[in-house]
Amino acid sequence: MNIVCLDMEGVLVPEIWIAFSETSGIPELRRTTRDEPDYDKLMRWRLGVLKEHGLGLKEIQAVIAKIDPLPGAKEFLDELRSLTQVVILSDTFEQFAKPLMKKLGWPTLLCNTLEVAENGEILRHQMRCPQSKLTTVKALQSIGYDTIAAGDSFNDLAMIQASRAGFLFKSTQAIKEAHPELPAFEDFPDLLAAIKGALN
Repeated sequence: MNIVCLDMEGVLVPEIWIAFSETSGIPELRRTTRDEPDYDKLMRWRLGVLKEHGLGLKEIQAVIAKIDPLPGAKEFLDELRSLTQVVILSDTFEQFAKPLMKKLGWPTLLCNTLEVAENGEILRHQMRCPQSKLTTVKALQSIGYDTIAAGDSFNDLAMIQASRAGFLFKSTQAIKEAHPELPAFEDFPDLLAAIKGALN
């Protein structure tokens, strides 16, 4: 039995923090897991920047409402879900993801959550579990699934490497060069073909 595990940001939808950086005019918020492998460290830093600028959940959600999935992402996901089980494993947050999941046709998403003050200030992030993507892949394997994984960033590598088949998608040159053993793709039809091959 197979289950495909996909990253969300950078794979199915644009990077939320890059979009917010552009809208807010705060260039340092462009930093993502493509740049910083330690997600916990990255989020603590991001929350510090938000506090410094007096920005909170409302401002981020206003930007997310205008984000659309990457061209072809929904069609890719629809076809993939017709072939096998699919779960999106993301380090994003429940408070960010809902409008994006609606635009993608409500796929299954496992992510994290935020603790938010009444005034909208984001107080802290709460991870679902340590190394959430790798932990989830191992849990799926423990109940009889063969996992096939795809992602673009440092925090996707462990789930990709732990899976029966794994792929980089729209990744950085640095990550592709550091992991030449991982097939890398840039468009949805090629990724779909690779996953179909791994399903057989």
